[in-house]
Amino acid sequence: MSAQNNASQNRRQRLHDLLLALIAQQGELALMDEDVPEPGVSAEPARWLDRNRRTLQRYQALVRTAVTLDALLDAEHPVDDSSPSSALGG
Repeated sequence: MSAQNNASQNRRQRLHDLLLALIAQQGELALMDEDVPEPGVSAEPARWLDRNRRTLQRYQALVRTAVTLDALLDAEHPVDDSSPSSALGG
């Protein structure tokens, strides 16, 4: 495995761990509602769609936060790109 692949896997694992830690802090986190309401009641489909949109936005905010924290960690502990394997592209 190349150093670049290894760094990519380490970053992916770190992002995964950060995201799980952020989710754990949330307590009970809503899931997407898969049951589409009957079209007979006019406002219900709109409420269902809006509820799922808000749920998705919460998860997107958690992912963005994890990515930001990961970038801050990288800024605090930069990787040395002058190593021979990274200079050779592998």
